[in-house]
Amino acid sequence: MSEPRSQFILDVEQIRQRAREKLEHGAVTAGYGGSVDAAIGILNDALATELLCVLRYRFHASAAQGINSEGVRKEFAEHAREEQEHADMIARRITQLGGRPHYDPSAIAAHSATQYIEGENLIDMIKEDLVAERIAIDAYRKMIRYFSGHDPTTRRMLETILATEEEHAEDMHDLLVAREGEPMLEH
Repeated sequence: MSEPRSQFILDVEQIRQRAREKLEHGAVTAGYGGSVDAAIGILNDALATELLCVLRYRFHASAAQGINSEGVRKEFAEHAREEQEHADMIARRITQLGGRPHYDPSAIAAHSATQYIEGENLIDMIKEDLVAERIAIDAYRKMIRYFSGHDPTTRRMLETILATEEEHAEDMHDLLVAREGEPMLEH
């Protein structure tokens, strides 16, 4: 049974007045429940993670060699493209919050949750990408919990990214199983 509308009353005049104040804040209104500066910092760290993943996947797509590596190279290239889409989404959200996305190459590795490890061969590359995806999954889950109470827009964006990261981890796991012959994950 739904609650009566009388329990949800908007003070339209007050909302209209507040909307005219602080126009320089763009989409961030008085109703934003968290710290905008903290959100921007967290999102810039997520941006660094995505950019590092793009670079690692692009390197792997270029450097993968050996028998049956063509399909793996295509998978790496697809993941690089999707990680770039994540970076673009995050950068747009940072801008919406009034921040500045950080693309400084010298800071990316320092702020990324993942590492840039190239690997010595195709199996190493797949393993490093699986490790990075697992790190990203845990990081995004923590971010989602952080934003859940006060920033539903950022939370939904991060949930979308998390779903793709989980698919990437599954893809890397499947590639590893196909090359090593047995499942690595216990059920």
